Amino acid sequence: MYELGRGVPQGGAEAVRWYRLAAEQRHAPAQFNLGIMYEFGKGVLQDYAEAVRWYRLAAEQGHASAQGYLGVMYDNGEGVPQDYAEAVRWYRLAAEQRHAHAQFNLGIMYEFGKGVLQDYAEAVRWHCLAAEQGNARAQLSLGIMYEFITGVLQIFLWHTCGSTCLRRKEAPMEL
Repeated sequence: MYELGRGVPQGGAEAVRWYRLAAEQRHAPAQFNLGIMYEFGKGVLQDYAEAVRWYRLAAEQGHASAQGYLGVMYDNGEGVPQDYAEAVRWYRLAAEQRHAHAQFNLGIMYEFGKGVLQDYAEAVRWHCLAAEQGNARAQLSLGIMYEFITGVLQIFLWHTCGSTCLRRKEAPMEL
């Protein structure tokens, strides 16, 4: 409420105080929110290492958004040494919980071979899963792949994503 000013005066510091009280009781959503506050310097001084600390506590409890954000921190080397393999690990945990942004990020890791062996088929698979949930960046990536990828991989792309269109009783995209 304090973070957004709903029914109370908006105040990041007051939001941090309440988030911290819940976060210290191992409340994963509060830990995640506290991580956000530190990452973006809302109500506290910006501190990536502290953001990572709170994201990790929530992520280790299975909080999908925290897992995704922790993956981003490792991917970008913010608050931790850059480590693509560790980013992939956290993206995958969130992606397996249907977290669309993490699915997109995992697709990018496969597309460019960051932390994993480059694998366009896996990239397509993760982008399709994110795109099905309305992730615009994944939809853009798939459009680019359809435009520029040819041959066997394009057939795989159609079978992976085109079959989704068929399940929805829509016309598949033309190859």
